[in-house]
Amino acid sequence: MSRVDSLDLLLVTRILDERGWLGADIIGGKGNATLFLVIQHADQATQERYLPMMREAVAKGNAEGSSLALLEDRVALGQGKRQIYGSQIGRDNDTGEYFILPLEDPDKVDERRGQVGLDPLAEYPGNWDLTWDPVKYKEQLPALEAKQRQQRK
Repeated sequence: MSRVDSLDLLLVTRILDERGWLGADIIGGKGNATLFLVIQHADQATQERYLPMMREAVAKGNAEGSSLALLEDRVALGQGKRQIYGSQIGRDNDTGEYFILPLEDPDKVDERRGQVGLDPLAEYPGNWDLTWDPVKYKEQLPALEAKQRQQRK
C-alpha cells in the first residue's frame, strides 16, 4: 500500500505543479476528491506546500470548503497548534478511547463548520462513540493537549 500511495503522491503533485488544483469541471468530482485525499494523507511538508494552493482553489470554486477544513485542521495539528474545525479525532493509546484533538474556540466551532459545509460537531463524533459537550471539552482540553504531546514523542 505504501508503494501505491507513493506513486499516487508523485502523480498528484506533478498534476498540481503543472496544472494547479483542477476543479470537478475538468477532472470530475472523483478526480477532484482524489487530489484532496492524496494531499490530506501525505506527509506534513507536502500538506503545508499545497495548502495555499487548495485555499486558492476553494476561493475559485475548484475545491470543496469542507475538504479544505480537514486539511487546515491536519496541518495545524501537525504544527503543534489547535485545530479550527474539529475534524481530527485522536485515540488514547492506553484506554483506546477516542477524543477530539485540541480545538481552538470550542464555543464557535459549529459556526465555523457551517461556513465550510460541515455538519455540527455534535453530529460528527458519533462515528467514534463520542458525545460533544463544549463545556466539558474546555475543561478537558489541557489534559488532551498534554496527551497529544506525549503521544507524539
